Amino acid sequence: MKELLPAKTQEYKARAHEVAEKYVRPVAAELDRTGEYPWSVIAALREYDLMGIWVPEAYGGHGAGVLDMCIVVEELSRACGGMGVAYAVNALGSFPIILGGTEDQKRRYLPVITKGERLIAFGLSEKASGSDAGSLRARAVRNGDGYILNGEKKWTTNANAATIYTVYASTNPERGTRGASAFIVEKGMPGFEIGRREQLMGIRCVPVHELHFRECRVPAAALLGEKEGTGFANAMMTLDRARPGVAAQAVGLAQGALEWAIRYTSERQQFGQSVMSFQAIQFMLADMAIQVEAARQLVYTAARAIDAGVPNVSKLAAMCKVFATDTAMRVTTDAVQLFGGYGYCQDYPIEKYMRDAKITQIYEGTNQIQRVVIGRALTREADAIAGHLAVKVEHFPKE
Repeated sequence: MKELLPAKTQEYKARAHEVAEKYVRPVAAELDRTGEYPWSVIAALREYDLMGIWVPEAYGGHGAGVLDMCIVVEELSRACGGMGVAYAVNALGSFPIILGGTEDQKRRYLPVITKGERLIAFGLSEKASGSDAGSLRARAVRNGDGYILNGEKKWTTNANAATIYTVYASTNPERGTRGASAFIVEKGMPGFEIGRREQLMGIRCVPVHELHFRECRVPAAALLGEKEGTGFANAMMTLDRARPGVAAQAVGLAQGALEWAIRYTSERQQFGQSVMSFQAIQFMLADMAIQVEAARQLVYTAARAIDAGVPNVSKLAAMCKVFATDTAMRVTTDAVQLFGGYGYCQDYPIEKYMRDAKITQIYEGTNQIQRVVIGRALTREADAIAGHLAVKVEHFPKE
C-alpha cells in the first residue's frame, strides 16, 4: 500500500523500516528483559534524521504531518511497541508547545527536541484523574516573578529519559477546567523530583514514572502561552493530534504479530503438512489481515484529516484509537494462539506483542472514554441528521 503514500512519506517509511530492522529488532527482547532505555535506537533515529519530523521547519523540523509521524511509529512498533512509544511520546510532549507556546518558547525548546538532543515528556494524568483530565489536583500559584507548583503526576512515559516536561496544573481551581494552565518544566528545577518507576506488563524499555512537585518554583516564562487558563484546551487539542500516534503503534504491533504468525504457521508441520494449510488457520489469518488493514486505513484517514486542518477531529481521532488498539489486542492474542504452547513462552517473540498491545487500549484516554467522546459527537450531530432525513422522507409514497 506504500504506493498510495506521498513520495516524502514513503521516504520516511523506508528510513524507519531500516532503523527498525537494523537497530530495533536485534535488541528488543533484551531491553524488554532488562528495562533499559533504547538509547542506541534514539541515536539511530537521529542519524537517520527522523527525530522531531513533525516540528515546523521554522524551528528546525521537517514540517512533516501527523501522517508521517504515524508511519514512523508504525514501522518501529512492528519490531517493538516500546520503542514505538519512546519515539511517539516526544510528539505528545512537544505538540503542546507547537500548538500553544509563545514564539520564545518554540525557539528555545523545539530545535533541541527536533535534533534529539533532549527528550520531552507529557505530564497530565494524576492518581485521581486519569481519564478525568479536568479534575487536576496539581496546583500552580503565582508568586512574584514566577509560579510555585505543588502536586504529583502519574503514568509519565519517558519520564526519567526526558529533560523537558509539559505539565498541567490548576492556577484557578474555582474555574474548573477553565482554570487549568500548562507549564514547561525542566529536569533539575528545585522542588521537582522524578518519583518511582512503574513495573509494567509491556513496553518495558520505556520508563514510566511519577513526577513530584514540592514547592517547585518555575519562572513566569514557564507558563505555556500568553495567559493562564488555556491548559485544558491545549491538552485536549494535543491529545486529538497525538491519538493517531497511539493507533499507529497498535497497527504496527498488529502487523508485526501477523507477520510472525504467517511465518510460524507456514513453517510449523503437523499431521504431515504446514499448519497454514488447514482452512481454519487460513480463515483466522485472513480475519487478522482484514482487521489490520482496516485499522491502518482508519488511522491514515484520521491523520490526513488533522494534517488538512479539518475541524472537529476529536471523533475521528477517537475512532481510530479505539478501532486500531482493539484490533491490536485481538490480533496479537490470536497470534499467540497460533503459536500454540510456544506462544506462551518468552523464547519466542510473539508473547511480547500481546503484552505491548494491551496498554494501547488504556493510555491517552481509555477506549471506554473514547467511546464516550464518539457518542457525544454523534449526539451533537443528531439534529443535523434528523433534518436531513426529514427531507428525504418527503419522497416516500404516502397512503
